[in-house]
Amino acid sequence: MPEISNISTTSARDRLGRAMRDLRVSVTDRCNFRCVYCMPKEVIGKDYQFLERKEILSFEEIARAAGIFHALGIEKIRLTGGEPLVRRNIEQLIKMLSAIPGLDLTLTTNGSLLKQKARALKDAGLTRVTVSLDSLDDAVFRRMNDVDFPVARVLEGIETAAAVGLAPVKINMVVKRGENEQSTLPMARHFRGSGHVLRFIEYMDVGHTNGWRMDDVVTAREIVSMIDAEAPLEPIDPNYHGEVAERWRYRDGSGEIGVIASVTQAFCRDCTRIRLSTDGKLFTCLFATAGHDLRSLLRSGATDSEIQSTILGIWQRRTDRYSEIRTANTATLRKIEMSYIGG
Repeated sequence: MPEISNISTTSARDRLGRAMRDLRVSVTDRCNFRCVYCMPKEVIGKDYQFLERKEILSFEEIARAAGIFHALGIEKIRLTGGEPLVRRNIEQLIKMLSAIPGLDLTLTTNGSLLKQKARALKDAGLTRVTVSLDSLDDAVFRRMNDVDFPVARVLEGIETAAAVGLAPVKINMVVKRGENEQSTLPMARHFRGSGHVLRFIEYMDVGHTNGWRMDDVVTAREIVSMIDAEAPLEPIDPNYHGEVAERWRYRDGSGEIGVIASVTQAFCRDCTRIRLSTDGKLFTCLFATAGHDLRSLLRSGATDSEIQSTILGIWQRRTDRYSEIRTANTATLRKIEMSYIGG
């Protein structure tokens, strides 16, 4: 394999001075849920045309790209989807990626297959896991995933993941007004003192099929106030520069929560993320309207150094700050769907 150029990672900064530190890799555009805020059944129904196998990156292509990104300063890779655990033999990819020294390797899942796969994921080298869970109320959860999947099986997956060492488990709850805001306090109560970290996410305007409206957003301030009134909280420092979640801990020492407020408290100025889609396109923002074709380079005989230079050039031209400039004018942009680009 051609050697990667010895480019200083200090060069991997965009026009706003932001470093490239986190890579999100969407390993599949398929999912076994039809969550109302991500892959609504009305749009992604039985006849929906997912990517063909030849269009998606192979494990070897993903691993090669990961090595190139790592040389540019990437410290953390998160596997996403769709639902990454529906990608056949995902453990094989994790094993390949875990061979990259010093890499923090994580995965975000809806938890539906986690109980069955947790041990294999850990053995393959996965570091941690994040589970999307929007309610403990079974009726609410089934309505939101829209495939009648029971919440109990997701909870079993969380506990199995923790038992095999994929801990602490992070749980992400997207809060949408009129859907599940009444589940906020029960979720906080359930995970308080559990050792897991619950994070509340403002309902975001990713893509264009979820019918997003600002009126549907339960703000981070509302969420923190709601919990603080019952169990007093205090702010704590981020774990690292560029962490998206604002951290709060219970004053009695029983754990912490996080709030991700990309709508009301934009954190674009610290964003260190770049995204690789299932079919090999690079996106420099979650709210992007277009990507850059990396797959063609991977399949055309380009050397690692040439691919590295291309990635570096893309990042150095980056000026994205969608959440800071969100206005009525940006609402109609035809943005890439979350199920395609990953969360």
